[in-house]
Amino acid sequence: MGHFGRAADICSVSQPALSVQIKELEENLGAMLFERGAREVRLTSFGEQFAQRVREILRSVDELGDLARAARDHLVGRLRIGVIPTIAPYLLPTLIGKLSDDNAELDLHIRETVTPKLIEELAGGRLDCAIVALPVSEPAFTEVSLFSENFVLLRPSGDKDKPIPDRDALQHMRLLLLEEGHCFRDQALSFCNMRSTLPRELLEGSSLSTLVQMVGSGIGVTLVPEMAVPVETRSAEVSIARFDSPQPSRRIGMIWRKKSPLAGQLEQIAEIVRQSAEHLHGQ
Repeated sequence: MGHFGRAADICSVSQPALSVQIKELEENLGAMLFERGAREVRLTSFGEQFAQRVREILRSVDELGDLARAARDHLVGRLRIGVIPTIAPYLLPTLIGKLSDDNAELDLHIRETVTPKLIEELAGGRLDCAIVALPVSEPAFTEVSLFSENFVLLRPSGDKDKPIPDRDALQHMRLLLLEEGHCFRDQALSFCNMRSTLPRELLEGSSLSTLVQMVGSGIGVTLVPEMAVPVETRSAEVSIARFDSPQPSRRIGMIWRKKSPLAGQLEQIAEIVRQSAEHLHGQ
């Protein structure tokens, strides 16, 4: 963060009060936690080690609460779920409804962001589980495969009667993709046998909604997951095309820390996620 003022805002205290507390802590420890500069502060080597140990202690305290919740015969308390952006808008309405209807004492916290951040926050104990594209291949995580979904090609409505391009033909079209960091971008590029640094014909957007609207304006074509089609094509003049078999697809699953005390409950959550996806695909 590098600034006491911003840290004080996040902690909802005044900057002088925060500075005094840090100074008292340093005096009690007999060592400096921060190097203070004119415009920013940074952790000392000791401060970095101290912060890491504090994070571990706080994570252990959280896990004690999780252990108590795990002893209950139903889902209660806070549940922090991470979801990637190419799933969240389409799955969450159904999933949250199912979880809330059957678990009145559950306090849901949803975090939507890209896979690398979800992995970081899950490993750091800031999330209980995450819904992502598999495989993640992190030894510290349990991975549970839930469902697969195909990719669909969206083209301007005027292209409706044109032949469906194969992956080689897509390399020569203006392909609209999500920004760097989205796993769906990498999956689409892999299907098209294209490198992420390639060509000027590639255009980027921050969300699937943006990409679909760009397609509707005639700018190019894009791939979207099947789950997104009903929502994203409502207000865009696009044509929907499905590839011949074998169709491009992705596998969606849920991950959590192998040592999580909530592993049993998270298996229940995973089954509810699976049911929610089946409900969407059956519509």
